[in-house]
Amino acid sequence: MKNAESARMASAVPTAQQVGQATSVEPMANEPPAQIIVDPPLAEPLSHGQVVIQYRTKHLRIVPVFGAAALAVSPRIGHLHVSVDNAPWHWVDASGLPLAIVGLPPGPHKILIQLANANHQPLDQRVVEFTIPAGLPHTGHQ
Repeated sequence: MKNAESARMASAVPTAQQVGQATSVEPMANEPPAQIIVDPPLAEPLSHGQVVIQYRTKHLRIVPVFGAAALAVSPRIGHLHVSVDNAPWHWVDASGLPLAIVGLPPGPHKILIQLANANHQPLDQRVVEFTIPAGLPHTGHQ
């Protein structure tokens, strides 16, 4: 009797596959493309001249691992390339935390956020445009 009840209860519990959760390790060829979803800067810090941009990724984990050998890791791993106002340079962010930028002058700005694989090849990107309000002290951190 106990075995029949255990079997009935086990069959009533949906499997991870039934509720749509992917396996934690899936062959690279079957992984969907990596994506980055970026929110507009947070309004309150922006009103003080501080830019805080939250983001999330799909089908890629942000970790500080680099190099060609890391391309074979599944699930896929990578990092961000961030550039400000079409600068010819960028910085790499592998923290997984919101981006924080201070010290920009008042006026319109554009941040390019690229999702890159462990070998620095861009996979997806978004541009965030915003305006730093005029009349703020240009001091950076507060």
